[in-house]
Amino acid sequence: MDTGGTTIDPELAEIAEAHDLHTLGVEEEYLLIDAVEPRAVEAVEDVFAQLPADLRPSVQHEYMRSQIEVASPPQLDLGALSDALRGLRAGVASAAERAGARLLAMGTAPVAGPHIRVVDNPRYHRMQERFGDLSPGAGMCGTHVHVSIPDDETGVQVLNHLRPWLPIFQAATVNSPLFKGRDTGYASWRYMMWERWPTVGPAPYLESYEHYLTLISDLEASGAMLDEGMLYWYARLAANYPTVELRMGDVMPSADDAVLLAALARALVATLVNEVRDGKPAPVVPDTLLVAAHWRAAHDGLEGVNIDMATREPRPAWRLMRQLFDYVRPELERHGDLERATVLLGRLRSEGTGAARQRAILARGTVADVVDHMAKATRGELGGQ
Repeated sequence: MDTGGTTIDPELAEIAEAHDLHTLGVEEEYLLIDAVEPRAVEAVEDVFAQLPADLRPSVQHEYMRSQIEVASPPQLDLGALSDALRGLRAGVASAAERAGARLLAMGTAPVAGPHIRVVDNPRYHRMQERFGDLSPGAGMCGTHVHVSIPDDETGVQVLNHLRPWLPIFQAATVNSPLFKGRDTGYASWRYMMWERWPTVGPAPYLESYEHYLTLISDLEASGAMLDEGMLYWYARLAANYPTVELRMGDVMPSADDAVLLAALARALVATLVNEVRDGKPAPVVPDTLLVAAHWRAAHDGLEGVNIDMATREPRPAWRLMRQLFDYVRPELERHGDLERATVLLGRLRSEGTGAARQRAILARGTVADVVDHMAKATRGELGGQ
């Protein structure tokens, strides 16, 4: 569900505005896996029945009955965000275990299983009737990061400036190389499945907030989406909250991975807000090149190459990630995130993306071993996570 998180605390919002800081929040979608076999199960209602009352406001249904979603409260402090995500993951994982399932932060179910039905929700039934079997299997699980913006007009211009940076963000999130029990050859198979939906893709270059609203209206009239919640651009304005939402990535293996992504997203949005205020025009990047860069991100992750949008030449993806980090360093420091983000980036460099970790485990074991490891990472049981 595209709720955009919970309502921000008024005092937090006042502090953010007074110091020209940006709040952030994270939504994560997870798979529910059988406790014995590495296959998805229709366990979401059983898991909800086991959730403690204090977690329920931050947990929602997703499209399939083998999925569940959490939304962190908006935060200013990155440490508070980390604590919130860890608490949500651990709490939902415990509820899943009491329901006879396991919680798994992977972009796609790694093995084939029985047919999974959509959640019994009128909107989801309408989506299935309109769009058919575009989401086969157990569902696709992503990470969405929300960063506050001063107003919608600024937000639209930020979306324009974000376009060339999002492929390298996607490359950092790849966490779904396995499907139907084998390696697909892609670091993010979720991306290859997800892009079949008619409104998935890079946001177009936007002239104004009015232009943004007009496109939404036109897409709804075309039948390509039922409502604004189905605007599946890789970055968009949240419908119910004053945020820019980055939503192109797989769900990440651990809370630390998600926190790193959130820190970089906030620093980038803050950097771009400053560029908009200074009147700096957004880079002109052809849509076809952006699509190619996102495909390359899904194929290679950070372990291969991607496209340097400034030169339009292939570069090692890790070099582009370092370039992004250096570009947003001043805002990482201003928001108090630099030290934590530096440590987490180093850990990502040494451990590899989720896809690389899965492949390393599969090379010396089985799909069941991959699932076991990833379930522990999801829950926060592995060292440093």
